[in-house]
Amino acid sequence: MTYDVVIIGGGVTGTAIAWQLSRYDISILLVDRCSDFCEGTSKANSGIVHAGYDPVPGTLKARLNIRGNSMIRGLKDALGYDFVQNGAMVVAFSEDELPQLEALRKQGIANGVPGIEVLSKDEILRREPNLSTEAVSALFFPTSGIICPFSLTYAFWENAQANGASAKLGCEVRNIEKDGSIFRVDTSCGTIEARSVVNAAGVYADRINNMISPEKFTLVPRRGEYVLLDKTERGFVNSTIFQMPTALGKGVLVTPTAHGNILVGPDSVDIDDKERTATDADALEYVMKSARKSAPDVNFRKIITSFSGLRAHPEGGDFIIDMPLPGFVNAAGIESPGLTSSPAIGEMAGEMIADYLKAKRKSRIIETRKPIVKTAELSPSERKKVIASNPLYGNIVCRCEEISEGEIVEAIKRGATTLDGVKRRVRAGMGRCQGGFCTPRVMEILSRELGVPMEAIRKNDEGSEVLV
Repeated sequence: MTYDVVIIGGGVTGTAIAWQLSRYDISILLVDRCSDFCEGTSKANSGIVHAGYDPVPGTLKARLNIRGNSMIRGLKDALGYDFVQNGAMVVAFSEDELPQLEALRKQGIANGVPGIEVLSKDEILRREPNLSTEAVSALFFPTSGIICPFSLTYAFWENAQANGASAKLGCEVRNIEKDGSIFRVDTSCGTIEARSVVNAAGVYADRINNMISPEKFTLVPRRGEYVLLDKTERGFVNSTIFQMPTALGKGVLVTPTAHGNILVGPDSVDIDDKERTATDADALEYVMKSARKSAPDVNFRKIITSFSGLRAHPEGGDFIIDMPLPGFVNAAGIESPGLTSSPAIGEMAGEMIADYLKAKRKSRIIETRKPIVKTAELSPSERKKVIASNPLYGNIVCRCEEISEGEIVEAIKRGATTLDGVKRRVRAGMGRCQGGFCTPRVMEILSRELGVPMEAIRKNDEGSEVLV
């Protein structure tokens, strides 16, 4: 079979492109080298929907941030992902930072950010009493929010799949050639033929581009480390708290998450290893020390986990969304604000492919996606009704997050085959004990539902089997 389009990469960018292209009457195949979607940059980031003040005016980052922010706020009900519009503050902690704060305000206006407020010290501390009394002034951006990047990625994919897209996971691209009007994509799963190709391969997008494109580029892996606090710290801050941005990024933030934890980080270090996501004690100490500038009383005794992620930093600083040869589209260098921009990137890259293929829109599409029921968020009467229809929803497996067996089974039906796949879809194992209690039971459910022995159950990719 020759597909109309092959999308390389199953993160939030690749799935957003699949989501957009599934509106057209074309055949779509998404491939990813990992065993599940959302295994790269999309699983390890700040989870912020940025307002759009930071990108340089006139860049793709600026335009797609504003568009993506609006789309994410508007699509929540249709696609059923976890998003809270909590607003963001950029805080000046000295008089010397006030000129930069004013420059950010003007830049935000130039980019089209709505509703920017300038806050006095008294107003800052009224809204956020746990911030440092060194705060002098702040900008407040009401359209900023917090999102679960996993749920957004899965929402894009599940809706794309409902509209006809298909995927091959655990399928690594080794080479790409073009023969006339047909691309031949050599993968670990065999050769795939397609009329067009989209490169959304995250930190590896430079390698994919350089296999086929006459225009070469390099992406630098930029590592950021985080610490996550227990839900007991819910309410420590209400908005996302930023310090002044630097050339390396928006700095160390303190923010609530969409699920009620407190997240602190990241640092920003350029490295040369696209797989190096181990955490470093010195880096984590830097993150915690930097966060205390914003909020001196943040309780790091409540850390439940730490992690790091890699951003794909492009040499030119802007997103690379282009068609360097007919039918081959890059969606590369997607660092911050890439998560926010993802639906807009999907829209832009999708239109480029659709125009190239002269594709026609389908007469009927499925616009909505139902999220997995969250029993912990149901009222007693709602929970009783759900349990009556399926008793598995009455069996709590993950005590920390109150995740039921019914939710885990539904996650498996939607594609989870690993512990991490279950965890990212329904949060079993994401609480205080980090899976110390529920992991054996989740493994049993995976084994039962997939029809494989316990020894075959993995944490994530091949080689991560839990039992030996």
